Amino acid sequence: MGARVTATTRHPQRLEGLGAEIAGTGDLARCVRPGMMVLHSIPPDGPVDLLEPLRDKARRVVYLSSTAVYGAASVVDESTVVDETSERARLRLDAERAVAAGPWSTLILRPAAIYGPGRGVQESILRGEHSLSDRYVSRIHVDDLAAHVEAGLLSSICGAYPVADEEPCTSREIAEYCARLLDVPVTGGGEKGTDRMPRFANNRRVDGSAIRRALGITLTYPSYRVGIPASVGRLHSGG
Repeated sequence: MGARVTATTRHPQRLEGLGAEIAGTGDLARCVRPGMMVLHSIPPDGPVDLLEPLRDKARRVVYLSSTAVYGAASVVDESTVVDETSERARLRLDAERAVAAGPWSTLILRPAAIYGPGRGVQESILRGEHSLSDRYVSRIHVDDLAAHVEAGLLSSICGAYPVADEEPCTSREIAEYCARLLDVPVTGGGEKGTDRMPRFANNRRVDGSAIRRALGITLTYPSYRVGIPASVGRLHSGG
C-alpha cells in the first residue's frame, strides 16, 4: 500500500532513501495530520508529552511495549496477568495506559527480545557479551515485528498482546548455535554474562500465536534458526 510516512528518529541517516519525512519529536504538532495512523515505539524514558500532538488527529495508535510487563512469569500468552512489582514494568504499563486512554483506537504489542541485522546474539557473541545461562528467552525478528505493526495499524483489533516467534530457547542454546554458525569460540558467558544483560535475566517463554492469528500473520522467521542466518547474510551483503 502507498502511504505518506513521517518518522522521528535519533539516527536520520538510517532512514535515508526510504522516502519518509523526518521530524524531531518537538515538531510533531506541525507534522501530525488528521486521520493519521501512528506507530509509537519510544520507550518511557524518552521525550515527554508525545501523545498530546496526536490527541485531535490520530485515529489509530499501535504502541510497542515489552514483555517486561509480565514480571517473573515463566510462561506468557495473551491471558497472562501483568506484574507491576518492578519499576521497569510499572513504567511500561503507565505508558500503555496513557496510550490506551487516548481518543483513538489502540493496539498494544509487547515484543519479546528483538533481533535482526546488526542486533542480537549473533552480534554480542563476537564481543564476548553473550550469556551461557539455562534461562529461556523468546525472540522476534525485526521484520516479523514490522509485519505485526503494519497489520495492526490497518486492523481494528484492540487490546494488548505478546509478540514472539515459535521457538523460545535457552541463552546457552542460541549462543552455541551462533558460535557454530560464525565459527567462533564460545567464551565467558554464564551467569556473569546474564548479569551484564539484565533485561534478559528472566526465564520466560512467550506464546505470540494469538495476535498472529488475529492479524492473519505468517512469520517469515518462525525460529532463530532461520532468522539469524538471514540476518548475518543480509548484514554482510549490505542489504
